[in-house]
Amino acid sequence: MIKLEEWIRRLDDLVWGPWLLFLLLGTGIYLMVSLRFLPLKNLKFAFFCALGREGKPRLQETGQGKGRGRKYTGKGKASSGQVSSLASLTTELAATMGTGNIVGVATAMVLGGPGALFWMVVTSLIGMATKLVESTLSVTYRCKNELGETVGGPMYTMAAALPGKSFGRMLGTLFALFAVLASFGMGNMTQSNSIADALYVTFQVPRAAAALGVTLMTILVVLGGIGYIAKLTRIMVPFMGVFYLLGTLAVILTHWRNLPLAIGGILTAAFCPQAVSGGLFGTVMVSMGQSLRWGVSRGIFSNEAGLGAAGISAAAADTKDAVKQGYISMTGVFLDTVIMCSLTGLALASSGALGMTDGAGRPLTGTALTLAAFESTLGDWGERFVSVSIVLFAFATIAGWAYQGERAFEFLMKGKVSYNMWYRFIYALMAFLGCVCSLEAVWNLSDICNALMAVPNLICVILLSPGVCRRIREY
Repeated sequence: MIKLEEWIRRLDDLVWGPWLLFLLLGTGIYLMVSLRFLPLKNLKFAFFCALGREGKPRLQETGQGKGRGRKYTGKGKASSGQVSSLASLTTELAATMGTGNIVGVATAMVLGGPGALFWMVVTSLIGMATKLVESTLSVTYRCKNELGETVGGPMYTMAAALPGKSFGRMLGTLFALFAVLASFGMGNMTQSNSIADALYVTFQVPRAAAALGVTLMTILVVLGGIGYIAKLTRIMVPFMGVFYLLGTLAVILTHWRNLPLAIGGILTAAFCPQAVSGGLFGTVMVSMGQSLRWGVSRGIFSNEAGLGAAGISAAAADTKDAVKQGYISMTGVFLDTVIMCSLTGLALASSGALGMTDGAGRPLTGTALTLAAFESTLGDWGERFVSVSIVLFAFATIAGWAYQGERAFEFLMKGKVSYNMWYRFIYALMAFLGCVCSLEAVWNLSDICNALMAVPNLICVILLSPGVCRRIREY
């Protein structure tokens, strides 16, 4: 009889098959072309918006035809949210900048070869268009809950904007259900498990003590709500980002002579993995399909473009300008994957760690591979650096997903906020379980939930794309 773990692994392989890769990349390409490559052209403007330095709008166009008889100002229908646009972005980044930026890159470059990093970057550049559209929609169709708080996200967009009230509500319910499950798995248990591992291996902190500490911190976070989470992430995200960037740059600069070979090998391996076997990369035993599969899935795991969850945080922004907030949200994809993941991958490749094996002759992967890369430059401090980075990134993800998961749960409870305390209790319990349990099956379940979230979200984005893309083009 096949074990449950084997069924989960097979289901993971099924949902992340070619059909989903085509749906994710195809939707992103379609939106990028429909937007006339504005996400790439306006990236500088998007960063200025995030920093509050965009200045006055240079152009406001009027259109003709249905829905285009007045000047478009980019303003959504709902009133402003509870936190600043920048705080909304850092909350999104907190949810995405987790172990996927460290351990996820290492896993992708082993299972998919070094070329997986190339596909991660390509996926993120295409995903910028998807993130821009889904976040713009989330701000446009947000509303107030019974406490007067601004709430939004793909589930509210589906319920309010899709043709057929029952169809939109059903699709929104499915999305919210998968988002809640993803918050428990990807957003919580996998992160808390990584924290416990890092603290035990490096500082010999018992798992029970780590579980208690992470659980108490999680309780403080979820009880504080979006205001507390936003304040926490505004401090944590810049600090941990700069901290980690300095470490990766130190590794890359130490092995700068290997950098051209590493970059060339990554580009070659994206299309012909076997051509780079040996040298910096060890023995590569993957196909181009595997390289694409792991690059896309780990890229999505890292930046969540196409999943829709970031729209929940974007909807909390204190702005009435939906398109502007969409642009701000879009910068998170670039920062998360193009910058952070690329530097991690270059550090792994240039250091020669990808060719290393353990005592049994098996290739190093995951945390062990990342540790080997940083120890090549920082020595014993490399292990401490990676462990501290994992703790910071993972807990930031727990904080960011606490808000996103709660809003999805609130939607399932038909807006009754009195049930939110149940979600917070379960969320804190999952943090404890994540620290003390083996999580191979949970990692696969998290991948499955990611895929299941993406499907209703992308259906919604495609159906509403003509109108929202026109709005963005006219902005």
